[in-house]
Amino acid sequence: MMKGRADATQKRLITSLSVVVVFVIFLFLYYGPFFNGEQHGQSAHEFTRAILPFGLGGDENAEMRADDSISVFSLDEGDDALVTKSFPVCDDRHSELIPCLDRNLIYQMRLKLDLSLMEHYERHCPQPERRFNCLVPPPPDYKIPIKWPKSRDEVWKANIPHTHLAHEKSDQNWMVVKGDKIEFPGGGTHFHYGADKYIALLANMLNFTDNNLNNEGKLRTVFDVGCGVASFGGYLLSSDIIAMSLAPNDVHQNQIQFALERGIPAYLGVLGTQRLPYPSRSFELAHCSRCRIDWLQRDGILLLELDRLLRPGGYFAYSSPEAYAQDEEDLRIWREMSTLVERMCWKIAAKKNQTVIWVKPLTNDCYMEREPGTQPPLCRSDDDPDAVWGVSMEACITPYSQQMQRARGSGLVPWPARLTSPPPRLADLDITHEMFGKDMDTWQRRVDNYWNLLTSKIRPDTIRNIMDMKANLGSFAAGLRDKPVWVMNVVPEDGPNTLKIIYDRGLIGSIHDWCEAYSTYPRTYDLLHAWTVFSDIEKKGCSAEDLLLEMDRILRPNGYIIVRDRQVVTDFIKKHLTALHWESVTVVEAEPGMQSDEADTVFIIQKKMWLPGENHKDSL
Repeated sequence: MMKGRADATQKRLITSLSVVVVFVIFLFLYYGPFFNGEQHGQSAHEFTRAILPFGLGGDENAEMRADDSISVFSLDEGDDALVTKSFPVCDDRHSELIPCLDRNLIYQMRLKLDLSLMEHYERHCPQPERRFNCLVPPPPDYKIPIKWPKSRDEVWKANIPHTHLAHEKSDQNWMVVKGDKIEFPGGGTHFHYGADKYIALLANMLNFTDNNLNNEGKLRTVFDVGCGVASFGGYLLSSDIIAMSLAPNDVHQNQIQFALERGIPAYLGVLGTQRLPYPSRSFELAHCSRCRIDWLQRDGILLLELDRLLRPGGYFAYSSPEAYAQDEEDLRIWREMSTLVERMCWKIAAKKNQTVIWVKPLTNDCYMEREPGTQPPLCRSDDDPDAVWGVSMEACITPYSQQMQRARGSGLVPWPARLTSPPPRLADLDITHEMFGKDMDTWQRRVDNYWNLLTSKIRPDTIRNIMDMKANLGSFAAGLRDKPVWVMNVVPEDGPNTLKIIYDRGLIGSIHDWCEAYSTYPRTYDLLHAWTVFSDIEKKGCSAEDLLLEMDRILRPNGYIIVRDRQVVTDFIKKHLTALHWESVTVVEAEPGMQSDEADTVFIIQKKMWLPGENHKDSL
């Protein structure tokens, strides 16, 4: 009897110990990335007790999502013990981390990529278990960026401590190191004497009034591919022209980082195998100045991607030795490009020295008149030219819609009236002029309210680079038209494709999925506007915590976040403020007097200035 009891007791003890061991192993496997100091940084991810996972990836969480009455944000509601105490800090080597464009990750994952097609410069995002889940630190001696418009011409060297471009391009006036600053004389590979003179030359070649490239407001949006440090786009701004400056994170690293530090709109991307994240008919002018792109490869597929992006009657300005044809190789390239663009129905609008400007047709007539079998072919009728997220490029010509064919062009009015005039493509989304006008009025009221709430915290030059993380029709950006700012309008990849309306209004933006990291360097935006973004990713089962860390990555120290969402989202974010080195500025009702459990709040947050290895500082 005694022995039997002892055996039973021993078995229970072994069983209990086994359960504990299994539980500890589970915790280690689940939270392992946070505890792994070598991978993720200097300190552990500390909680007062274990919490439910944010990733919402398991079957039990799928069931939870199916019940609309349950929200991940409210699961721990009312329990102050669940406040996140700290996040680990990434190693200093990751101060410029771009998670979905991390070449070290690509090498580690051993992806089979075709380097000749630039696939290694395209987006390849880490799986959740490979994410760093840490705060990206600023570099040592980081300073609050110089304010616009002075920033166009100079930045702090400590903020982007990379001077190799200054030496490599020293004969081209890209940038010059002077003391603790890097200066930008406005030069480029093709325009040593300044972007302003080069821009005036392009306008003169096209016989535009007063040598102004905006052509009395008819030319507003520009796509600058292989933009370098974006001086071309920076100097266009004074002519009421906004450029999407694009360059990859390639051997000339940090080009886009310099552009955004200067306060110039820019995006990390490459003409590779995937469509760029912009809808069709977005730009009046595409520009390539010594951009080192082989336009003839794969049946001209990259040139046809530009064709997709250009509006009817749009221009492609190409500055390169091939346009001048100095030797046999240049002559060969020029002949083949000339033949290709002729089959694409492009015509030479002007040619001078090493610059040629082609113009697209206004209608489909030329396409219809080509000989049967002419290459490149027209795209299939079921091909959506505005579908871009994860869509491969195709070597085909995108014909115009019936509306554009009838209008013999895009039908857009000149800038600045374009910003507030209902564009023709509203009909594609079944949006009436009345709905468009109401959206404008609503967001103008909201923007005015935001600025009133920020008045005590900011000066006229405090904010320059803004991102609207869910831009809808772009009316948030339109409400800021009198401010010295520019807005990157982001449209979710799984919602209505309103980005074409945004471009038709003379604004810029990109498609994105907020379950992934954005294609930009850390510390590149002064203000983020998140309208129901957290509620949206909750429905998709993505990590709200990952989104907080991503927002922190792209926000400049002392920058601001405006969250417009449900009260439970605000409560959730509040529990992470200390860990993120953020502080609450104000919380107000989004629509005062609205009686509902789901009533939105406006939560304004400021990111504090902090450096690794020291306690965070108060805002400067």
